[in-house]
Amino acid sequence: MYPPPLSLKSGPKSGTMGAQTNTRTWRMESSTSAPTASFDERAFNAEIERHYRWNFVVNTLDITCFWFGLSFVSASTILPLYVNHLTDSRLLIGLVATIAQSGWFLPQLFTAHYVERLPRKKPIVVNLGLFSERIPLIVMAASAFLFAGSHPPLALALFFLAFVWHTVGAGLVAIAWQDMIAKIIPLDRRGRFFGIASFSGTGLGTLGAALAVLLLDRFDFPHNFALCFLLGFASILASWGFLSLSREPPLPSNKEPTSPGEYWRHLPAILQADRNFRGFLLNRILTGLGRMGLGFVAVYAVGRWHLPDSQAGLYTALTLVTQTVLNLLFGFMADRYGHKVVLELGAAAGALAMLTAWVAPSPVWFYLAFVGLGASSAAEVLSGILIVFEFARPDDRPTYIGLVNTTLGLFSGLSPLIGGWMASRMGYAPLFATAFVLIIMAFVILRWAVREPRWAGRPEV
Repeated sequence: MYPPPLSLKSGPKSGTMGAQTNTRTWRMESSTSAPTASFDERAFNAEIERHYRWNFVVNTLDITCFWFGLSFVSASTILPLYVNHLTDSRLLIGLVATIAQSGWFLPQLFTAHYVERLPRKKPIVVNLGLFSERIPLIVMAASAFLFAGSHPPLALALFFLAFVWHTVGAGLVAIAWQDMIAKIIPLDRRGRFFGIASFSGTGLGTLGAALAVLLLDRFDFPHNFALCFLLGFASILASWGFLSLSREPPLPSNKEPTSPGEYWRHLPAILQADRNFRGFLLNRILTGLGRMGLGFVAVYAVGRWHLPDSQAGLYTALTLVTQTVLNLLFGFMADRYGHKVVLELGAAAGALAMLTAWVAPSPVWFYLAFVGLGASSAAEVLSGILIVFEFARPDDRPTYIGLVNTTLGLFSGLSPLIGGWMASRMGYAPLFATAFVLIIMAFVILRWAVREPRWAGRPEV
């Protein structure tokens, strides 16, 4: 639901930043259709404000618990090392990153048509989220306990089954969750909400990573990894409990009903009408391809210098410490200056991480690489999600989110497979060098071909 991955303006389409941030009342954006006659906008605004503090607290606790759980099942460090114990195939190790980066993203456009006309998104988020996101993690833990030591191929198969179930399941509820958050958290407070929630989540996640280090170091394989998976399940289950307490007032859609065929035929018109959005989509494609090296940094460092498995937990902790600090800073920065500048800083940090991994002469250098990965992750999780909401009107928001995230998922899913092939055939240095070049290209597109959507206006499509 949340990664691994929300806009309504509070002023006119060409309004200034000050006009947006000084308005404390959430307002609907204009639409090409007249509002539903029975809908009372003033009463809806009052409901949003009345429940704002409650929603802020329970959703912050949801995200906090979710991040704590993810620290025990990190797809960039712990899970690749677990697979590395079960197989020496670099392609299968790369498949972990493929599933992590594409499973959440790919399904989203396929659910957008259904979600965008729902007056309330919470029933999907809560009911489907329990089965699709939480239950698979207990399957992962059980398979490690029972089979990783005695039947590695069976443990490997069950791991990938549970991991696909978890990530794709999260993707199925992702559009509904993002649209719900966009509705119940006002635009002028959304950056700080995500920043504070991610700050607390990654802060607690740092403690989780430290605990993961102890588990991996003090227990033998496979029980060390099984305990990590079990703690991840417990924390992410707790996050579901807080999420279920969200208060979401209904918001009727102004859009005319369309068939799935009509909906898909309309998608090219969105890209044709919105040049700024096209530039951003190209940036997302290059960003997705540039992620080809992420799942291999810890594996390369541990294998190259024969480090203990617990070192992966230390790298995870360093990444989370960086994210913890920068989530708070980036959240307030995004509310004041927009999300584009945050994404530019994240791209620069990601490029630095790949460059460091490429040329590092000793394992000490990898601390810098994981600081860069933490900064990049903070920018992507916060502004990579939130900026998309500001390209679209409320009725079109699920479609814009789906277009961006499904496209990103496609290329993010392919890139680790390409990375695994490159690592197997050419070694890790060419892999990290290629990722560095792609991220630099993504930065150039974002910096000079995309305008901050908060001030760029929106097309009528």
